[in-house]
Amino acid sequence: MINSNVKRLWAEGHSVLNGWLSVASPFTAEIMAAQGYDALTIDIQHGLVGFDTATTMLQAMRASGVTPMVRVPWLSPGDIMKALDAGAYGIICPMINNGEEARQLVSCVRYPPLGSRSFGPTRVTFAAGQDYGQHADSEVVCFAMIETAEAVEKIEEIVRTPGLDGIYIGPADLTLALTGRRYRTGFDREEPEIIDAIRHILDRAHAAGIRAGLHNGSPEYAARAVEWGFDLVTVSNDVQLLRGAAAASATRFRQLTGAAPQANGQQGGY
Repeated sequence: MINSNVKRLWAEGHSVLNGWLSVASPFTAEIMAAQGYDALTIDIQHGLVGFDTATTMLQAMRASGVTPMVRVPWLSPGDIMKALDAGAYGIICPMINNGEEARQLVSCVRYPPLGSRSFGPTRVTFAAGQDYGQHADSEVVCFAMIETAEAVEKIEEIVRTPGLDGIYIGPADLTLALTGRRYRTGFDREEPEIIDAIRHILDRAHAAGIRAGLHNGSPEYAARAVEWGFDLVTVSNDVQLLRGAAAASATRFRQLTGAAPQANGQQGGY
């Protein structure tokens, strides 16, 4: 079986740089996979991606050697097992609130006797190797997302779940859960109580001997997270990168030419 970059980098003492794919496009996935990320996650929860397109995106990433992962829509055995059979080397599962849900997640990811995953690796044996069944449990990464007040309260039972590789913090939902709408929504939190919560979750994960990942909106914040000790950091996503590059290009053109900006919302003609 082809080894996971994620597991290899951790074993070597490095943090993992993860990219994020929300656009339902194999070509976008192929482009992102060639940019130097260690891993790329297809977002089926909030991204505009269905299972059929996710499979073609996994195929498009294969040549690059990047480790492909999937954020599934929910704690659903069918969704998790299909993503793995299609070739995902890692699962990020949202809204894991307690130890029982963490155990259910692990069970969906691991084959018996460690779990209850059904054997039927339709595509992944071609992508990862014909010996996939013998090695999948040691190579596939299982992340539980921590993003609710209950999850913070029950973090000890979550991080001590056997077979769980790590927790993955969703700072936008975590902030909403802990503070309501007191602050802006989004990533790269600067509020002291949210930073304290993030670092508390990180500390509890490491104390239990598992890894911790954080979703970030900028390289600068991700680098800060690595300094805190995070083992995996996600930097932006394809949508934000496209928007930022397009805006910068259009703005620079207008600066150079003095052209008036298009009115906000105005539709151009053909």
